[in-house]
Amino acid sequence: MSTEHDRVDVRGAVSFVAIAYVPAWLLTLPLWLTGEGLSWAWAPFVLVLMMFMPAVAAFVVNKWISPQPKLLRSIGITNPGGIRKWWPYVLVAWLGPPLAAFIALLVGYLLRVYQADWTGFSGLLEQSGPTVVGSAPQTSPTTLALTQIGQMLLLGWLHVVPALGEELGWRGYLTRALLPLGQPGAFLTTGVLWGLWHAPVLILGYNYPTVPVVVSFIMMVCFCTLVGTLLSWLRLASGSVWPSAIAHGFLNAVAGLAMVFSKAGHPVDNASVGLLGWTGWIVLGLLILVLIMTGKLPVRIPVETVGISQGVNRRSRR
Repeated sequence: MSTEHDRVDVRGAVSFVAIAYVPAWLLTLPLWLTGEGLSWAWAPFVLVLMMFMPAVAAFVVNKWISPQPKLLRSIGITNPGGIRKWWPYVLVAWLGPPLAAFIALLVGYLLRVYQADWTGFSGLLEQSGPTVVGSAPQTSPTTLALTQIGQMLLLGWLHVVPALGEELGWRGYLTRALLPLGQPGAFLTTGVLWGLWHAPVLILGYNYPTVPVVVSFIMMVCFCTLVGTLLSWLRLASGSVWPSAIAHGFLNAVAGLAMVFSKAGHPVDNASVGLLGWTGWIVLGLLILVLIMTGKLPVRIPVETVGISQGVNRRSRR
């Protein structure tokens, strides 16, 4: 496993990027060939399958290209100390994304780029359609909104499974592999590569359908770099990939939070609203700043050094 005092395993890193990119991009071909793009009935399945390609790349690299003696530990599935070391980060990973997403909406509202109906939930009713409103008049807007939020907080755990597919690659393998660049360099490089990995679906309008394609590339890279820094902090601080996978899963789960509090007649634009938008980047940037000011970033990583006697390890902190 790389540390900040080793050299980057160029062969392994380049192989990982190639394996993560090529199969994932090939999987999107049906979206193009059908001519239906993201509206194709099987598009959600394709996107989920695509999310597992970074995990495949991490396993292939660590098993055959740059073999690691402890494969599962090298990508963060297991770790020294086990679950006792990383379980305190689970609460942050679970509740942090919904809280950050809500604060991002407040920032967007204060900057007047997000039109909200905080108590009437008129935008949610509008999106729900006449079937829900007409056939179930007994369901109040508040109940409908609370149901949506409850599903995000509970059923969001289902999102952790495909999110783990990405995290095993980007944070489990690549961030650690690039640590010789320094933590800022590793976070930045991983964020850029992660963002550009979405290129085929960005061209089809994924996440940023209202802006030109080139702008969507730039915005996705910015978002992935900022949120990737926070996910990398979870990965390195906990010594495990599980907290970052949980956080990633709930980031995906709360993607529709802006719709819950939106105002009828004002469609949500991801380019400016929510964590994907520039107002959300303010929140992500402030969270990173808090970690820096409190001494949480850069992360102090325990380094295993071989002792005098064979098979004995000493731990030091750098």
